[in-house]
Amino acid sequence: MKKRILIIAAHPDDDILGCGGTLSKMKKNNLIKVLFIGEGTSCRFANLKINKKLIKKEIEIRERNAKQALKSLGIKHYEFTNFPCGRLDTVPIIEINKKIENQVSSFRPNIIYTHSENDCNNDHRIVFRSTMMATRPTSKHTVDEIFSFEILSSSEWNFTKEFSPNYFEILNKKNIEAKWKALSFYKSETQKYPLPRSKQGIYNLAKVRGSQAGVEFAEAFKLIRSFKK
Repeated sequence: MKKRILIIAAHPDDDILGCGGTLSKMKKNNLIKVLFIGEGTSCRFANLKINKKLIKKEIEIRERNAKQALKSLGIKHYEFTNFPCGRLDTVPIIEINKKIENQVSSFRPNIIYTHSENDCNNDHRIVFRSTMMATRPTSKHTVDEIFSFEILSSSEWNFTKEFSPNYFEILNKKNIEAKWKALSFYKSETQKYPLPRSKQGIYNLAKVRGSQAGVEFAEAFKLIRSFKK
């Protein structure tokens, strides 16, 4: 049975880093949509007013990268909210909740993937908290399953509370290749080995998670909530 899957990402590229291989695997038999909460760019600039035009241009480039990455995975449905990157704590959380609630109401997902509550990136933690608030079972549409994913250079860098998966999506080499290809559209985000967002870093994590599941490649998630009908 075809399922409706919603990815709630703090920034463009988090969707690929968090579950790009899984998206590659699931795209054929499911309807997938990505909701981007933050624009993912303005946090790199110290002075927002002086760099206003440049920031706007960089946000447009990042949106284009996101569309190219999703197209390479065969995903056609997405939405950009463009709340300020690195400053989601300046946005009333009810405004973020409303954006997520609207997607839950209109798209009616069976499954949601979003960030870990323990990431060292504060935007990620806020998106997790907002997702949980916006998907409370008292809503008109109850989401069957909610998973959190890990983000290289964020989840593993919270050294006091590591990402602890309890669910593994078994992948093949083509899924990992598709994940790296999609991430490669974000030139500003890819790195050279031994940094984590390198090609080797992507493959290494997939192999580590795969070995934990007794297979060659996998992506790891934490099942936050599940309702069986």
